[in-house]
Amino acid sequence: MEPTAEFAQLQLGFVDQTQWRYEVIRPLGLFADRTAQQRAHETHTHPDTVRKLQRRFRQQGMRGLLPNNVDVIIRGRAGQIPEAVRHEIDRLKALYDGFHYRELARILFVKLGYAVDDKTVKKLWQQSSVSCQGRLGLWDYHGHPDRYQARLEVVKLYYHGWEKLSISRFLRVSRPTVDAWIRRFEAEHFAGLADKPRGPKAPRKVWLPLMVQVYHLRKAHPDAGEFRIWSLLARPDVSVRTVGRVMVLNRLVYDDIPHVPKKGVKRTPGPHPYKASSPHQYWFIDGRQLDVKVQGEKWWSLVILEGYSRTILAGAIVPTEATWSALMVLYTACLRYGVPETLVSDSGGAYTSNEFEAVCTRLRIQHEPIESTKGESYMNLVETHFNIQRRLYDYQFSLAQTPLALEQRHPAFIQTYNTTAHQGLLRDQRLPPIPVEVLGEAKGRVYTQEELARCFSHALFPRMTNQYGCVTLHSYHFSVEEGLPHKQSLLWVSGEQLRAAFDHVILAEYHCRYDWRDRKVKDIRAGVFSPTRFASPQGMLMPLTSQDSLVVYRARAARRRAPHPPPAPQLLLFEVVTTG
Repeated sequence: MEPTAEFAQLQLGFVDQTQWRYEVIRPLGLFADRTAQQRAHETHTHPDTVRKLQRRFRQQGMRGLLPNNVDVIIRGRAGQIPEAVRHEIDRLKALYDGFHYRELARILFVKLGYAVDDKTVKKLWQQSSVSCQGRLGLWDYHGHPDRYQARLEVVKLYYHGWEKLSISRFLRVSRPTVDAWIRRFEAEHFAGLADKPRGPKAPRKVWLPLMVQVYHLRKAHPDAGEFRIWSLLARPDVSVRTVGRVMVLNRLVYDDIPHVPKKGVKRTPGPHPYKASSPHQYWFIDGRQLDVKVQGEKWWSLVILEGYSRTILAGAIVPTEATWSALMVLYTACLRYGVPETLVSDSGGAYTSNEFEAVCTRLRIQHEPIESTKGESYMNLVETHFNIQRRLYDYQFSLAQTPLALEQRHPAFIQTYNTTAHQGLLRDQRLPPIPVEVLGEAKGRVYTQEELARCFSHALFPRMTNQYGCVTLHSYHFSVEEGLPHKQSLLWVSGEQLRAAFDHVILAEYHCRYDWRDRKVKDIRAGVFSPTRFASPQGMLMPLTSQDSLVVYRARAARRRAPHPPPAPQLLLFEVVTTG
């Protein structure tokens, strides 16, 4: 049969255009015994159409022969998910919503034997319309009435494919507990889940002879610890912990062991012996050596505390806790707030010296020194307030590199303390609990500046500087601070030391001698000047030293007695008459 007649016969059985296009190019691809031009003649088709169909078939296969208006949709594998898998997904989602998808796939495989990947599980989980309701009607681990069943529940969930984290969150139990019960089940099976006694397996090695031995050792060494008693016991078969338990038991049995507090009713603490009921009834003075070093030296913080309001009335940074520094702080506090009724201090030499006691006597202050060695430190409120200073401002003090910077930080500490809340005032219902607010304008017995100077006369001499920062004391003219012209400074005499101070800052120090008969300062010499914040901004061309300091003594000229007029002639009682 001719190819043309054969192709015309085949056209009668075609049902779509794709079959016709394939039959046009079929001999070209299978036999390759003719050209596209010849095949176009056989099928009465244009040669370009034949070439186009042949090219598209080579590139895309049968898809290249489809009409342009036909869309190709690739059908995926239509897997049928068993209904049991979907029900299990819904049940797990209602119990707990923190599963990982791989964990869910493992649970489905363990329980149903159905292998599924995590991506399919993710789709099923997201398609499920069930919301998490928690363990409705069930117990969590700690609320279960049977501890064995609670531990068995942990093991069951683990062997059903649950992760340890999910078990911990679902049953509200810690991870170490979950690990412990799984480990015990793997080692001992179901017997490992039962309760076991927590005590030691071996019998205790405590009996009466051992207790008696420890008792006698403890009476001989009441402050020794359990390890030291164990070493004195020299019993290698008894552990240190056993000795410690015997010591605890002996404290309950014997009441004659030294340094052991006796059991009894706890005493209610009584009122503070110096609890103030009004402002300026009690003042407290004390000094604390700072924990920080400035230029290799530890300085002292000396303060006076008002007992009623807990206000720091005055304070200073001084190189040592001496009488002159204590009197300087006391003078400043009395000048600002008057004189208190009672002053409480410790028994240090700075507060029990004759000079300090004499000033308190002249001011009519009742001085109450306490003895710290007898457990009376708590009576001085400053002792406890130094803990506030340590926690609040010791770090700021440690940042100071020079004594000048340290002196500048001390007033800042006093200001911060006085203007912030105090727990003791809050406990006493003194509101607002701010020290300066509680104190207000209250003052003690007020003295004038001249009267205070007379009371401190044996140790204090207020003097006004001239335009060059010099002062005059008992005919001695010497320099104090050039940067403080026309300012009143305080001259303190302590032993053989004369110190000039202004605003709690030591300006200069001189050697001197105090004449108790004439009550005057003499032999002032060898001045030492400290760098202060009051120094002149222009500075000095050559700073003064102890060799350069000049003290001028102006002796008072002896008073000249006025010449007495010649005695007047005495009148005679009887007139002398020349006779004869």
